[in-house]
This record gives sequence, C-alpha cells and structure tokens, in this order.
Amino acid sequence: MQLVVARIGRAHGIKGEVTVEVRTDEPELRLAPGAVLATDPASAGPLTIASGRVHSGRLLLRFEGVRDRTAAEALRNTLLIAEVDPDELPEGEAEYYDHQLIDLDVVTEEGLEVGRITEIAHLPSQDLFVVQRPDGTEVMIPFVEEIVTDIDLAEQKAVIDPPPGLIDDRAEIASSRDEA
Repeated sequence: MQLVVARIGRAHGIKGEVTVEVRTDEPELRLAPGAVLATDPASAGPLTIASGRVHSGRLLLRFEGVRDRTAAEALRNTLLIAEVDPDELPEGEAEYYDHQLIDLDVVTEEGLEVGRITEIAHLPSQDLFVVQRPDGTEVMIPFVEEIVTDIDLAEQKAVIDPPPGLIDDRAEIASSRDEA
C-alpha cells in the first residue's frame, strides 16, 4: 500500500536541499537517509534520501542526484510516497493510519447508524472524519476522544458520543440575552 509521507517545498540554499511538509507521524522511519520514495508526479522519481536535518523547525532533505538549487526547485510540490505493508500498525496504541479508518461504519453509543468514513481531513487543530450518511449528505466529526469513544477495527466500526447538534438538529443554543 502506498502512503503520501511528505510534500516537497521550496529549495533551501545552493546545494540541493529542499524543505518538506511532513505528512506522516513517523518521519524518522519514512524519511530516513537511504529511503527510496515514489513520487507524484511519477516522472520526478523515484527519489532516494541522501540526508536530512532540522533547521529552524523545518525538515530539510537532500536527495541523491540533486546537487544544486535549480534541480531542487524543480521538485517543488512533488509528493513523496512510501510503500507500507497494509498489515503494519502504528507504534502507539491509540494511533491509526488513514487507510485503517476509511470505510469504517460510524455508529452512536446507542447503536444509531450515522454513516461511513470516506475521508480523514487533517487540519492544524485536529483531524476530522468526513462521514457520508445513508441519505448521501456528509457530516464532519472531530476525531477527539471525547466524541470518538471507540475504534473497533475487527468489527469495522467507530463508535461516537456526539454532542447535541453535531449529527442532528438538536443544537442547544445558549445566550446571555435569554436569561434577562
């Protein structure tokens, strides 16, 4: 199975280094020197990581055969793709790869069917499940432990305890004007 692990940003310096936007929780494993990564577009790769370092909070990589700024800049916006065993599990107990969560059925703790996860949106503040409901509409559910109470890969389901208004129109509207 192929997973996008990074996107190449701008060139850094004159010796072929590039900044990368990391898209994996395991950069030390996926983006280590010697790793051979497929690319999108495919014509840019495969690329072999020659070295990596952190500079001012950004990961910088240098690839074999990329020796100057011009060659590095030509790789800008290229996606780096790692081949991952589909049975491989993340190191943390409560961690999941996106491909493990896609297509899980989403149900409430009371057993009410909500829908099926079609996408995981990775936002700066939190991840969201994009859930397609049986009627074809979509609902976004924050992937936080207060709402997603259980992930059961064996049963292929995610159990949620949604606050009022998240998946229905029972929102509780509080206003200080109502108290007066």
